[in-house]
Amino acid sequence: MASPPDGTHAAFFYGTLMAAEVFFTVCYRFSTDNVAILRKLHKFQPAILHGYCRRRVKFADYPGITPDAGHEVRGVYVTGLTSANMYHLDQFEGSEYERKTVKARLLSQVGDDKGNGNVEAEEVECEVYVFNNPSQLENREWDFEEFRAQKMKLWTREDYGFADSDHFAPQRVNDEEKAAAVCK
Repeated sequence: MASPPDGTHAAFFYGTLMAAEVFFTVCYRFSTDNVAILRKLHKFQPAILHGYCRRRVKFADYPGITPDAGHEVRGVYVTGLTSANMYHLDQFEGSEYERKTVKARLLSQVGDDKGNGNVEAEEVECEVYVFNNPSQLENREWDFEEFRAQKMKLWTREDYGFADSDHFAPQRVNDEEKAAAVCK
C-alpha cells in the first residue's frame, strides 16, 4: 500500500469520491466535527492515471476502472488519509473493487474533457480502487457532471455542502460530449 512518510495514505479517486461532499460523507459520516476543520486534513489535487479506462457500471450511479494501456483517467489525488479513512473507503467500495497501488501524475494545468491542454507534473504513488468485473461495465464513459447534476444529493450528508462548490448546480452535457468520452 502507498503510504507517505507521515504515516497517512494517498489515493486517486475517479468517480463519486471526486466530489468532496461524497468523500467527506464516506470518511466522516458519523463525525460531529466542524466541516472546516475536517476539510483542512486533506489536500485534493487534479491528477491523471495512465493505463486505465473508466466506464459506467451497469445499472449504477458510479464508475469502475480497468487496465487499458491505450487510455487514461482524469481524477483527483487526495492526501492525508488515515487508516480509519481507508477502512471506511474499503467498506464503501466493497467487494466490487480491489485496492491497488499505482502511480498517477499530478496535473499542474487541467485541460478539457478530452485531455487537450493537460499539463502533467510530478508522478505520485497512491492507491486506487480497480473494478473486479469488467463484464458489468457499460461501453461508455461515466460522466461526473451528469452524476453531480442528477444523483449526487442521494450520496451525501446535507451538512457537507461547501460554499465554494457548484456541485449541486445543474450541469448540461450534450450527446456529442458523451459520445466523445466512450472508450473503444
